[in-house]
Amino acid sequence: MPEGHTLHRLARLHQRRYAGAPVRVSSPQGRFAADAARLDGQVLRSAEAYGKHLFHNYGPQGTVHVHLGLYGTFTEAKLPETPPVGQVRMRLAGRTHWTDLRGPTRCELLTEPEAEAIKARLGPDPLRRDAEPEQAWERISRSRTSIAALLMDQSVLAGVGNVYRAEVLFRHGIAPMLPGRSLDAVLWKDIWDDLVTLMRAGVRTGRIDTVADEHLPEVTGRAPRQDRHGGEVYVYRRTGQPCLVCGAPIAHKELAGRNLYWCPTCQPS
Repeated sequence: MPEGHTLHRLARLHQRRYAGAPVRVSSPQGRFAADAARLDGQVLRSAEAYGKHLFHNYGPQGTVHVHLGLYGTFTEAKLPETPPVGQVRMRLAGRTHWTDLRGPTRCELLTEPEAEAIKARLGPDPLRRDAEPEQAWERISRSRTSIAALLMDQSVLAGVGNVYRAEVLFRHGIAPMLPGRSLDAVLWKDIWDDLVTLMRAGVRTGRIDTVADEHLPEVTGRAPRQDRHGGEVYVYRRTGQPCLVCGAPIAHKELAGRNLYWCPTCQPS
């Protein structure tokens, strides 16, 4: 599932390419056809992301809410348009570019109150300037739930997924199963600040890189990481491989249906 930096990157792209002018909206697949017809020819006012959610605001006409889920993707191209390929839920076309949305968990036209209700259910997003990290801390500091699970709870913290979760815990030497209420407030601030830095870099580059300069392949002589997720990481999807810091094998377990990775030596319980 795409993490928050991907949605913010998409929001910036769509804001730049489509906002402020009338757009053509269609649903070649047909599942969004009625709402697409209402929006066709309207001005896209703005595009913004909140956590793993994307919102296209059309003013009085409503807001398109997209949640990509596990399989959703946007593909972007320059005009002229070409015939749709596959199950295109929504096609958006502007002055210079067009984009197709396939396979999302959600693609729906909402009223402003409905869109705001979705945002209200989410925790603070490290990529939003209006974020209030103390709201997440209030939940974390009272919880017996593991910090690994809390970081993935979108009602606690929005936009953080499996990669950022595993990597930020490693970077701060935190055992994944530590109860939230056992976390120090100063350490929480360090975690939040680190997520802001890492995720902003992800928006700029389109990939997740968490490894310090001294542990990069060109410095250590190791082979660059080969993985469809891209980026250089410490523990994510490195089960059994040596830790880049201490050399211990990276551990793995399943937690709440998701894969969890950590270094037992660098993150002692």
